[in-house]
Amino acid sequence: MKIDRLLSIVMLLLERRKINAPELAEMFEVKLRTIYRDIDTINQAGIPIITYRGANGGFGIPDTYKIEKKLFTISDITALLIGLGSIHSTMSSEELLNTLAKVKGLIPTEQMKDIELKSNQIIIDNTPWLGNEVLRLHVDTIKTAINENRFISFNYFDRLGNKTQRKIEPYRLVMKNSYWYIQGYCTTRNDFRIFSLLNISSLELLNEKFHPRDIDFESLDIYFRTNRKNITVKLLVDESLHDYMVGYCGEKNVTASENNKFIAYYPFVEDDYMYKMLLQFGDKCECLEPENVRLELISRIKKALNLYRITPPSLKVVFT
Repeated sequence: MKIDRLLSIVMLLLERRKINAPELAEMFEVKLRTIYRDIDTINQAGIPIITYRGANGGFGIPDTYKIEKKLFTISDITALLIGLGSIHSTMSSEELLNTLAKVKGLIPTEQMKDIELKSNQIIIDNTPWLGNEVLRLHVDTIKTAINENRFISFNYFDRLGNKTQRKIEPYRLVMKNSYWYIQGYCTTRNDFRIFSLLNISSLELLNEKFHPRDIDFESLDIYFRTNRKNITVKLLVDESLHDYMVGYCGEKNVTASENNKFIAYYPFVEDDYMYKMLLQFGDKCECLEPENVRLELISRIKKALNLYRITPPSLKVVFT
């Protein structure tokens, strides 16, 4: 949109001493004559523009006008770069890359190195260790569906492994605890539902469009938070996991026990993900209560053990 481009140009001119027309045209992917018209519009709006002639010329705003009018501090730009970088780690988007380039364009040349150094001191990478290209493609497809008000269909596997065919009106992508979810209106259930992208397969972007509903996103968030019941489990944990448990449960929920062990009161949701979390600790962690969680863990351990149960080798018949 033109107004977005005009505002971006003003922000650039407030931060830089000068910038030339070809650089602006490349940054905003428009023709040179469009940039010249934009500069004229900005000037007519009451923001004074200086035109520098010659090979190293360009446009600028007088320093006297810039005083107290900077929109972003160094800390602001650094925070923007960190935030955009964290999104880019999980979402492939040409639009996002352009946004990153524009934010970097706000950085005064003499401060570029310092800001890039500061923004690289904090890296937020939400991608899984082994990567998941299919998940990234799902995010891009759903993003397109949301922007264009198009239905999507997919197969969905619930936490018990049951598969259902779903068709939804997608409204919002949510990342929670490094996992992507899609919030939308399910035509199968005739209600709003939340789906984990990890449990989606055969995702298809349909040509059929829907008329967006009036949505109270705050109520959707409440549904998201309360969809699963939170409980506390009591764990007997080896000393080697002490620092981790303090960080996860809080120091007040960790108390010393006997034989180099301690008790931890662990926030827990009874779903597949959280059971896997507990099982990853192996013999360093024992669930003491509640009983139903302990029994479920025992059941899962037995199922895993059955996969590795040693059976006698087949008897060989030797012919003489």
